[in-house]
Amino acid sequence: MRSRWLLNLALLVLVAGVSLFLYLRPKPVDHTPQTFALSTLDPQKFSRLSIEAPAKTPVLLEKQQGRWRLVQPAQGRADPSAVGQVLSVAVATTREKFPAVDLARFGLDSPSLKVHVDDQEFSFGMYNPVSGDQFVAYKDSVYTLPTIYAEGATIQPLEFLDKHLLDVDEEIAGFDFSALEQWEKSRLNLDRQKDGKWKVSAATAKPNQDEINQWFSDNWQRVEAQSVEPFKPDREQHPYFLVKLKNGKTIRFIKMQESPELLLVREDEQLQYHILQDTGFGLLNPPVGYKE
Repeated sequence: MRSRWLLNLALLVLVAGVSLFLYLRPKPVDHTPQTFALSTLDPQKFSRLSIEAPAKTPVLLEKQQGRWRLVQPAQGRADPSAVGQVLSVAVATTREKFPAVDLARFGLDSPSLKVHVDDQEFSFGMYNPVSGDQFVAYKDSVYTLPTIYAEGATIQPLEFLDKHLLDVDEEIAGFDFSALEQWEKSRLNLDRQKDGKWKVSAATAKPNQDEINQWFSDNWQRVEAQSVEPFKPDREQHPYFLVKLKNGKTIRFIKMQESPELLLVREDEQLQYHILQDTGFGLLNPPVGYKE
């Protein structure tokens, strides 16, 4: 009887000792580096973006009817990815955060770049000599960010222009190539029917629907210019063609030159697109099974 009592006492002491050990042992340390968000802003809600840098042309972009447009120094549809790269600073995170005092030591007393989104300002200063990251001020704090954010904001202003010939909601219903030299005789028109098949105007043409669909996919659904610039056509007559849209509108493109690169001017937007010669040839020469 005495031995069982002693055994129970020993077990009680053991349990108490284990409990005390678990209670008093050091808590595990969380070694996960702390991260800081620059802001809680939502880039999807922005409607105005301006970029300022010393000795550089100021850039202004505005969201109009849900689409970003370059307003200054030129006007036109903006490249969504280029705009998004700049706006991404609002959702950037970092592991370094400092109070926004003595700004001179961060090169922020005279910022090399200022990005304004609506009424919010992000200022860019010097680079951290150890990490190579850049000091960025927002409100009452200074953070370090990779240089990609400043690089996206300091591209040439015209690089913000969308390099696609058509806007995303401009759906092609057909083409009128009749004013181009190679199609003057046949007065070539292509029209997409309700069943998806292409109708070719040339009476002697023998179109292969698969080939035309492939041409349309490879060229018109993927075409992207090398560069874009504002351009007002002169009074001289140039070859041109029309792109017919599903909404009934037509867009006139003027062919300024064919070699060594294709230069197309979109008349309604007064923008000139620089397109590689091989790409340009594909755009203007559908496989309709007919030759002049």
